[in-house]
Amino acid sequence: MKNVTDSFVSVGHWASAGSFGFNTDILATNPINLSVVLGVLIFFGKGVLNDLLDNRKQRILNTIRNSEELREGAIEQLEKARARLQKVEIEADQFRVNGYSEIEREKWNLINSTYKTLEQFENYKNETIHFEQQRAINQVRQRVFQQALQGALETLNSCLTSELHLRTISANIDMFGSMKEIMD
Repeated sequence: MKNVTDSFVSVGHWASAGSFGFNTDILATNPINLSVVLGVLIFFGKGVLNDLLDNRKQRILNTIRNSEELREGAIEQLEKARARLQKVEIEADQFRVNGYSEIEREKWNLINSTYKTLEQFENYKNETIHFEQQRAINQVRQRVFQQALQGALETLNSCLTSELHLRTISANIDMFGSMKEIMD
């Protein structure tokens, strides 16, 4: 390091300080060239570097600002979504409660309707049984009446002589005649 500082400070040590020429000693000229180049870069590049850093800083700040705005928008949307979710959950609970009530009501309506239908079927069954019993009784009555009538006719035909037959006809004619006089 001492050689580098000596090359800048002690210009009097150079024998050819008064003449112009090329110094071929690489170790002595490199630090000088580097320092000159760095000095020029720092002097002229300082503004460009500051501009680049300022642009980069502005981009980072804009990105942070946009991220904050997006974050606030996301938080706002999240709050709205939570509010909607809470509202929907309340409505779902109400629908669930109302649905259960409606289901219970429909169940009881169905049970009552089924009970009424069963009652009607029971009444129809009883009416049908009563009707069939009456029909069977009427059929039995008709048979009994037919058999009694047939037996009476057979008895009449076997007992009835022509004289008895004429007397019965005249008695019936007289009876109808008297009924006609009463009616007139």
